[in-house]
Amino acid sequence: MKLITKILSLATAGAMALGCGTSSRKITTQEKPVEGMNLYELNLMSLNEADKIDLSAFKGKYILFVNVASKCGFTPQYDGLQALYSSNADKLMVIGLPCNQFGFQEPGDSSQIATFCSSNYGVTFPISEKLDVKGDNQHPVYEWLTQKKYNGVGDYNVSWNFNKFLVSPNGELVAYFGSKVKPQSEEITSLLK
Repeated sequence: MKLITKILSLATAGAMALGCGTSSRKITTQEKPVEGMNLYELNLMSLNEADKIDLSAFKGKYILFVNVASKCGFTPQYDGLQALYSSNADKLMVIGLPCNQFGFQEPGDSSQIATFCSSNYGVTFPISEKLDVKGDNQHPVYEWLTQKKYNGVGDYNVSWNFNKFLVSPNGELVAYFGSKVKPQSEEITSLLK
């Protein structure tokens, strides 16, 4: 028992010396959110997987998170997302998050997704790397968006492609919308004060 305690003590000391367990370090895309964590402490990787999408850069703007797919019946919503973003760029950031968990409707790699978005819909808003929005490998941003213990508002189930989460300029979850709610609908635009 003393040997186990000694080993655990040495492991903890080593981890602390390496900076593990300190609360001052920036959260990466691989880490899980903790209760009371602000959304702005989380990051996403961009579609090119070389650059981070730093959510704290969007403080003061609404953020609309949308899990997107290129082979879905809702894919034409890219037009509405781009129009919503273009007409509200001073107060809104739209972030597309490709996901292949619903009917395998986002099978492409990063290059294919980027080409599809720009050639077919002229997308200029940020698109993240392909990620999971539910399940064991759920991305930390989606853990925050879907779990009340993190977002402070409610628990949500991402049910299909093009579900939408609106976050306020202060980083608070404002609303969740299902796939059928179009980006330029009154339900969404009325909240962009």
